[in-house]
Amino acid sequence: MPFHAIRFCPGYFALALLLSAPQPAVEAATLPATAAGAMAQAVSPQAIAEYRRKLNEYLEARVAFDKEAGAYWSSIAEKRRGRNAKRREHLPITLDDYVLTQPPVYTGPKRPVNPAPELEPERPPREHKAIPVVADLLQAAAQQYQFKPQRPTTELEFKRAYARVAAAAGLTREQAVRVYSFETGGTGNYDVQAGIEHGGTRAISTAIGYNQLLTTNSVELVAEQGPEILAALTAKAAQLSGVPRQTMDYKIGVLRRMVALARSVPDDWSAHGKIADTPQGWAIHAMVLDIDVGPLLQTHKLLTSVIFARAKGYTRPLTAAELEMMNLTGDGTGLDMVTMPQAMREQVPTSNFFQRSGYERNPVAIRHNTVAKLLDVTDSRMDANSNLPGAKELAAAF
Repeated sequence: MPFHAIRFCPGYFALALLLSAPQPAVEAATLPATAAGAMAQAVSPQAIAEYRRKLNEYLEARVAFDKEAGAYWSSIAEKRRGRNAKRREHLPITLDDYVLTQPPVYTGPKRPVNPAPELEPERPPREHKAIPVVADLLQAAAQQYQFKPQRPTTELEFKRAYARVAAAAGLTREQAVRVYSFETGGTGNYDVQAGIEHGGTRAISTAIGYNQLLTTNSVELVAEQGPEILAALTAKAAQLSGVPRQTMDYKIGVLRRMVALARSVPDDWSAHGKIADTPQGWAIHAMVLDIDVGPLLQTHKLLTSVIFARAKGYTRPLTAAELEMMNLTGDGTGLDMVTMPQAMREQVPTSNFFQRSGYERNPVAIRHNTVAKLLDVTDSRMDANSNLPGAKELAAAF
């Protein structure tokens, strides 16, 4: 999950723009062709010549910038390949293995406005792929598996279940609470979805829950941790009888089918993502809402990062901010930052851990442009949000 930018109310933002921007009486693109043509003819040759001159200046500046930026991001990729090769050979990573300069920033002229715009052919509106929300996940579970997740009667019930599972798995209260505080803002419920919180009304991703699992995360966890989750449910079923036992047995059967599907493809993110983008994948994602399966999925999302770090020889306990880096950027990239000594963290730009397109869309990584600054702002946000009601309730559940 990318870092969340600072949230604001889109309605107020749009209104501010509307009130502050000068409003033209008409726009050529909305006029009939004859009227637009008349407007174009009314523009002086000098204005058109000046526009073309400025346009050429702009295009030349952009070409020069793109060449410089292309070289920079190529060096980022080359350094990353070099680090990966050194790690395979168990060789030490040094400052020379990173690009130590910040990405170039375009400072040239802006694209000029055409004083005589030609009418552009109408284009069909771009189709935006709908993001499934909780109601869609529940519907998919019912249609694909004839199953309805067993949801908690209260938020505290889910928090207590999560705390039991997380503590038993070896996660500390500090790790769980601070990651929850960062991911949900310190107030999120077990079914909180990215974009639909703090007054938001539109989902911006499929990320749901205390650790904001994406649909692909859920499919991947079911594929990789499915046997362990099934074993945990089977052990719980052995303590039940009557209707609760029948309900648990049915749940185990559904989950077993989900595990088989998730394991029917290669164990990689791309293959799991293809399943996640189907109604069957949505049904798997609905399991994050289940009082028995949800806490296990949320716990394993963090636990896999801890296990990954240990397997790579990193035995020191991960701080919550370090664990969050792995949670957000992926275990390999996150561990690259986590294993870095403090002196290096203060010098290595965050751009070393992004693709160009992802970096340029991430204002937090741009603003806090070294590893040390990025970890510091993560810690600061965790500090602030840990004092909010949801975080305090989760801490008390441990």
